[in-house]
Amino acid sequence: MNRQYKRLMKKEQERKATAPRPTAAAAANRPRTKPREFVKEVIGELRKVAWPTRKEVVAYSTVVFVSVVVIAALIFGMDYVFAKGVLFLYDIEG
Repeated sequence: MNRQYKRLMKKEQERKATAPRPTAAAAANRPRTKPREFVKEVIGELRKVAWPTRKEVVAYSTVVFVSVVVIAALIFGMDYVFAKGVLFLYDIEG
């Protein structure tokens, strides 16, 4: 750890120590959002989302499905080999 990094860390700790923290009382004084306003804000935020196209969803789903099948087959194969190995080592009929 060099000297410059230590100085940077020290400045960061000092900044965090002097930064004002929100108190529970400040959060309690804030007015509650009405349900209608909340729904309007949610709809507004959902309009900003970059939704994937159908083609992208199909491509991503295919990648996930193939990955799951490959990993499941790998785990099955390893489990089968290890089980046979343990049965062979302990000379158990199976």
